[in-house]
Amino acid sequence: MKIEVDVDRCVGAGMCALTAPTVFTQDDDGFSVVLPGQDASAEVHPMVKEAVRACPVSAVSLLHED
Repeated sequence: MKIEVDVDRCVGAGMCALTAPTVFTQDDDGFSVVLPGQDASAEVHPMVKEAVRACPVSAVSLLHED
């Protein structure tokens, strides 16, 4: 699975970074980003699914890689 943050949709609420701080952070403008090396590790971080659910604008998603 690939973790993705839609930067056009993100409003910088920070719920993903609060929920899964080892996977997400916020950039200098306050928008959420996936930390380096975390792109394909959704299975390792069970809180990622909670971060997807907690995002108030649905900017965080899990994509199945083929």
